Amino acid sequence: MRFSSSLVFALPALAVAEEQVPILDKVKGFFNKATAAVSSSIPSMPSAPVDTATTKAASTAAAAIQHPLTLENWKEVITVDATASPPTTQDWLVFITGGNNTCFGMCGNATKAWNASLPILAAMPNAPKFAYLDCEAETIMCNSWSVGAPSLYYFQVPKPMADQSAPVPTVRYKYLNRTTTTTETIKNLIVDNEIEQIQPYEGPFHPFSGWMQQYNLAVPYAYTTWAFTKMPSWLPMIAISFLSRSFMNKRMSGPTPAEVRANAQRAQ
Repeated sequence: MRFSSSLVFALPALAVAEEQVPILDKVKGFFNKATAAVSSSIPSMPSAPVDTATTKAASTAAAAIQHPLTLENWKEVITVDATASPPTTQDWLVFITGGNNTCFGMCGNATKAWNASLPILAAMPNAPKFAYLDCEAETIMCNSWSVGAPSLYYFQVPKPMADQSAPVPTVRYKYLNRTTTTTETIKNLIVDNEIEQIQPYEGPFHPFSGWMQQYNLAVPYAYTTWAFTKMPSWLPMIAISFLSRSFMNKRMSGPTPAEVRANAQRAQ
């Protein structure tokens, strides 16, 4: 499957708008027209294979404009441009996805919608920076943030002032439906700014200011939860059975000689 030549000329043409149109209307119109151009350029094919050329092209374009996050680099990635003058805030939009183990193989629909939307979102005026987190490869990091896939994490990171003081970054978390998420869903959240209506998260797993991060407990917690997921289902039952038998045997065997002497001394 290949893009038609009309799509190649459609995207640059959509950037031209009248000066009298408000900037938000320009962005909405740009997104709607570009989405329509993409849809019209792709012929409908019954029973199309999952790994199509269009999907590959969208994934390649998305990879070029987003940063992969890992447990080691995320604090260096989600920051403010060092050349920006304070006070200023850098917005980051993180797409969280997964695979067979972390998403039960059901993140493909949301991932396709994200990849198709990302080039359009990047063309927005004052567009946020983009990153993605693959919970299949970065299970520990996802556990340390206590997030699931697919979802979006929206960061607003302020640049520190001259005295190095800065407000706590604002974060908003939005879980995405695995089956119904489309490019329209992403458009409503970002272009129409619906994500701003979500209450900022201020709980213990806040990546910057939550007490799990402050007391360096997030990563140990992540490894603990990961270990529980790897534990065989029969192991807890065996442990409970062993403890209960030990307790019952101790009660049925009666007091030990040391306990008898202690009771005798107390009786005197």
